[in-house]
Amino acid sequence: MELLSWGEIISRILMQLMPVWISLVVLFILSIMYKRKLGLYGKLFDSTIGMIGFAIVMFWVFAGFYAGALDWVVTHDPLSQVSGMKNKVPGTPMRGAEENEYAYFLLGGDTLARDVFSRMIAGSTVVIVIAPLATLFAFMAGITLGLPAGYYGGRLDTALSFAANLILAFPVILLFYLLVTPEIRLTGMPQYMAAVLFAFPLIFCTVLINSRLYIVPQKRNIVLSGALFVLLMLYISLINEAGSKITLFNAIDLFNVDGGLLTVFVSVVFVNSPTVFRIVRGLAMDIKTRDYVAAAQTRGEGPWYIMLWEILPNARGPLIVDFCLRIGYTTILLGTLGFFGLGLEPESPNWGATINEGRKLLSVYPHPALAPSFALLSLVLGLNLLADGLREESLKD
Repeated sequence: MELLSWGEIISRILMQLMPVWISLVVLFILSIMYKRKLGLYGKLFDSTIGMIGFAIVMFWVFAGFYAGALDWVVTHDPLSQVSGMKNKVPGTPMRGAEENEYAYFLLGGDTLARDVFSRMIAGSTVVIVIAPLATLFAFMAGITLGLPAGYYGGRLDTALSFAANLILAFPVILLFYLLVTPEIRLTGMPQYMAAVLFAFPLIFCTVLINSRLYIVPQKRNIVLSGALFVLLMLYISLINEAGSKITLFNAIDLFNVDGGLLTVFVSVVFVNSPTVFRIVRGLAMDIKTRDYVAAAQTRGEGPWYIMLWEILPNARGPLIVDFCLRIGYTTILLGTLGFFGLGLEPESPNWGATINEGRKLLSVYPHPALAPSFALLSLVLGLNLLADGLREESLKD
């Protein structure tokens, strides 16, 4: 077999990603058909910039899903090493490929003879799992603390703002570097931090349900009991690092969480929460002066009902925009940590580690570093464009 031309390489990549293209087409058709019924998400399709950003983001979401969950779009195992394929250029045929194996390394091989294309696609799985979930947890922590700080003010606001500013005063990269070092992990600090930070979704959901259904106690108790049972089981499973010495957690643990993954997750939540807190606090201080908040107070609504069902919905525009931007920041941070070999396993196909491995021979073999660099760049660009589109549409409300 001969070396593929760039035209053949591109056509084969497009064919390999066919499930992603089909999913994107179906998603866009359904979304445009029902966009008038989909609120702010539907209005996104009136913005060209927003649609482009959304398409780029969903491309990587679908690619990561199909690669991680179904093993469809990758051509080879991203961790397997193939004899004779070290530092091979894009389009190189495999030696002695079996009938059920893909015959080419579409984007070449890296320094350990692994398929660059498969590692690039599989690397998106790590990002689409960690970045949105960690950002969501950070938002729950920031909202849970920021709403009362902005609504009540006084000493509570002073104490929480001081704690947030204390964390923000430390350089982010150095703080990440400190939190994910092996020495810190051996102390068990990430697990204890997880126990505190991951409690905020529990608190948030409890207060949210109680404030909404407090006038119907029977329904509230049923919904709250079911939600808390599920959330508590997930909470215990998440904070329980593999090999934990806390036997109570081990007894009811549903799944094991890799220690490095837990450390990265906690670090992202810890670093992002103070910034979200300050945004929510500022929005709460502004919105609490509006007439509809005064009307809710006149009706006799409780403080948490006002905060969660009057103030928070009217702050959703800026928060949704910041959520998209913060996923982009988290993606960059994950790439930075992977580049320095911190947190995630070194052999995992995360983009940062792949770029670091490829840069060592960049002047001779640029393809192992360029492919994941382009992937990282495109995802962050898509998130920024999506945020711009959401901001543009939210300002029209």
